This record gives sequence, structure tokens and C-alpha cells, in this order.
Amino acid sequence: MALDLSMFTTLLSVAAQSGLGDVGAKYLAAGLAIAIGVIGPGVGIGILGAGAMGAIGRNPDAAGAITTNMILAIAFAEALGIYSLIVAVILLFVV
Repeated sequence: MALDLSMFTTLLSVAAQSGLGDVGAKYLAAGLAIAIGVIGPGVGIGILGAGAMGAIGRNPDAAGAITTNMILAIAFAEALGIYSLIVAVILLFVV
């Protein structure tokens, strides 16, 4: 099931109509943005770490190259989590 903007828009409109208010809707949107936005990078980093440890266990001589590539891939995955944090902050303070 794909999460898209229409789901968030529907959820926020229902929350606003139920008396949540603008401030409450902003907090709800920011919380959902960061909560859903860090699931993917968290799972990805876990899979990367497990794969790297398995590879080092099979071939200890290549530990340096594997570790370097793992750290680089983790940095790229973590950037997605940082983007979701930025979106949450924008929702709180700009919108």
C-alpha cells in the first residue's frame, strides 16, 4: 500500500473538522512525517549492517573495503531520514 499526499490530506482534513484545530493538525502532520519518513532508512541501515557483517564474516581480508562501502551507503540512507526531519520542521514552523 503506497502512502501518498492524498492520505495525509484526508487525515488532516478529518482531524481539523473534528475540532483538532490548526495547531493540532500541524503537530499531527509533523509527527506522521517524521515517523513514516524514518522507517525506510532505519530498515535499510539494519539490512546494510547485517549484510556487511555477513560479508566480513565470510571474507575477513576484505573488511576494509566492505566497511568503507557500508559507511558510505549508510550515509546515503540516513540522508533520507534527515529529509523527513526537515519536512517535519517545515510543517511545524512554516506552514
